Amino acid sequence: VQLQASGGGLVSAGGSLRLSCAASGRTFGNKATAWFRQAPGKEREFVAVISRHGTYYGDSVRGRFFISRGNAGSTLYLQMDSLKPEDTAVYLCATGNTIYSALKDVEGYTQWGQGTLVTVSS
Repeated sequence: VQLQASGGGLVSAGGSLRLSCAASGRTFGNKATAWFRQAPGKEREFVAVISRHGTYYGDSVRGRFFISRGNAGSTLYLQMDSLKPEDTAVYLCATGNTIYSALKDVEGYTQWGQGTLVTVSS
């Protein structure tokens, strides 16, 4: 499956954005589907995941970001509220047959989208 992320842009602090990740060719099925982000000069950071093991969030976004999947099972969303300048990054979607212990690890995912840039101004 190929992943295409979209929805990034420039927003003021306190604002909201909704990211989408579309899977082409097939649905996500029961695979884990996740969002990560990478800021310039920093390592890729776990943001959120939906999996058969549950839904989990990174500490820095919990309570502000919300992950969901479309009813057709081929689109992943990330609703981002109360955005902060430190949320500025390229946001990437990923999927894979990920085991529970690797849900928050980059290495747990085999397929990645190209990323969409989110810039939050202060």
